[in-house]
Amino acid sequence: MGQVSGKVAIVTGGASGIGEACAETLAREGASVLITDIDDHLGKTVVARITKAGGKAHYLHHDVRDEGAWLGVIAEAETRFGRLDIMVANAGIGVAAPIETMTLADWQRQQAINLDGVFLSIKHAIPAMRRAGGGSIVLMSSIAGLRGSPGLAAYSATKGGVRLLSKSVALEHAHDNIRCNSVHPGIIATPIWGKIPTSAEGNRRNAAIDPVERSAAITPLVRVGEAQDIANGVLFLCTDAANYMTGQELVIDGGITAGGRPQARPQ
Repeated sequence: MGQVSGKVAIVTGGASGIGEACAETLAREGASVLITDIDDHLGKTVVARITKAGGKAHYLHHDVRDEGAWLGVIAEAETRFGRLDIMVANAGIGVAAPIETMTLADWQRQQAINLDGVFLSIKHAIPAMRRAGGGSIVLMSSIAGLRGSPGLAAYSATKGGVRLLSKSVALEHAHDNIRCNSVHPGIIATPIWGKIPTSAEGNRRNAAIDPVERSAAITPLVRVGEAQDIANGVLFLCTDAANYMTGQELVIDGGITAGGRPQARPQ
């Protein structure tokens, strides 16, 4: 008996990285998972891996910015699997550039995916969760949503927005038994770091887009985070073990935001 047996989940951006780990973890623990993404090949590969392992999953091509498409995504979850209990709003991008040289187009594209897409995931999940008697909404923020980061000001703005959006949604829908929490990963080894573009007018040297190599040195636990580390936290927030948690921030960063640099270990 899995920790989320009988529940139905949607995971946006579920074709790779943290989203992939979340989808596979939820399925392994008994949930039926609808994976959405724009990378059809990788998305279908994740579904094939889940079903081969005995889990239940389906893939939909989905741009989270498209509100009309959201109606079909929610309908697919309810029609195919019968209900909706879990929404993991994970889809996001990073565009690195100093704020002075970032283009308005890059600012708006990042806002549209990272913030508008999360807003739409919540808006359209709530009626379905209300029909199911409640649910858990998990929004993927970042430690960049807790503190500033040079070269990632626009990204931080979206992730900080996600953080407070989560708290407001939690307060608005507590009476519906719908919980909403944010997850704040630190520097995690995922494919996103190879995909982060600099703004067309940006300066690559100042964008600080290659942190994975340096992350172990600044992380108190002295290792790079893995996608599974984040998926474990997401799973917890989706289980009954977290049924008294809402409006909270789950920081999974190896201790980076605890303050200061790691001390030398005794020999």
